[in-house]
Amino acid sequence: MKDEARSLASEPLVRALPRGGAAVARAEEARPAAPNAGVGRRHAATTDEEVVDELNEIKREIVESRGLVIKTNNLTNALAADLKSINKRQQAFERRAFWNSWGSNALFVLVVIAVVALAWDARMDNVEAKTKGAQDKIAQLEEERKEIRRKLEERTAAESAAAAYYEVIRSERQKDIIEGFEAVRKLPLSRAELSFFQDAVDKAKGELSVKAYQTGLDHARTGRWHEAALAFEEAVNRKSSGAHIPSAKLYLARSYKKLNRQRDAIPLLMPLSEASADPEIMDDATFLLAECFIDIQAYNDAKNTLRAFIRRFPDSAFINDARMALADLSVKH
Repeated sequence: MKDEARSLASEPLVRALPRGGAAVARAEEARPAAPNAGVGRRHAATTDEEVVDELNEIKREIVESRGLVIKTNNLTNALAADLKSINKRQQAFERRAFWNSWGSNALFVLVVIAVVALAWDARMDNVEAKTKGAQDKIAQLEEERKEIRRKLEERTAAESAAAAYYEVIRSERQKDIIEGFEAVRKLPLSRAELSFFQDAVDKAKGELSVKAYQTGLDHARTGRWHEAALAFEEAVNRKSSGAHIPSAKLYLARSYKKLNRQRDAIPLLMPLSEASADPEIMDDATFLLAECFIDIQAYNDAKNTLRAFIRRFPDSAFINDARMALADLSVKH
């Protein structure tokens, strides 16, 4: 702008200079010739050339100033365009930055909400798990309380039943002792109590077995073999072990033989003939077994049994009967 003002200020001066130069030239021409006219003309010509050179120089400067003004205008326009482009880019960047910031904030908020939701869900799950665990524990404790109460009631009932059963034992009612034990053994009693009651039952069974054995002997002496067999069966069933059991089995087998039930007698006699605490029972059982084999016509088994009897019991009271029976079988069969 300063260059343009300078060029506008200098333009009237340039335009005025030719007018002054022309006036000077006309004044010089109108001046009367002096004696040194030739010298003056040369000086005037020199001055005109300098003025022309100066004017040319001024014109050149003016042209250069105008060129500079045009360049300056171009640069200003380019700078303005650049500023507009920069401004647009800045606005676009600001918009992008705004939306990016808004998106980042929104994403952050969503992440925070998600984290809070997950933490809340985890806390709720933890609380629910603790609550459920507490409820389950309460239910378990309630069940345990009911179970303890039930056991106490059962124990009280068992103690009452055990006391009543003990009175039965003291009264020595053997049948009631045996029959009542099946119900008492199902009660929640201690091992010592059950052992005591079991011993009482075994004792009652032994006593009833001996009593039945004595009854069977009485029936056998009078020849009532059916009643004798029932009594001996009761004696054997009541007590499977005891000092009188081998004899009871022997008399039971003899009762079966008298009742023509030799096949029921043989399974009882075979163990007695092989082993027994009383030798007299062994030889009686062996000879009776041979007679049962003869009755059912198992002659080979009878022969073998008689030979074993003769070999094992040479001092038996039945030795002669055994030899005669074996000889008779050998002749007939």
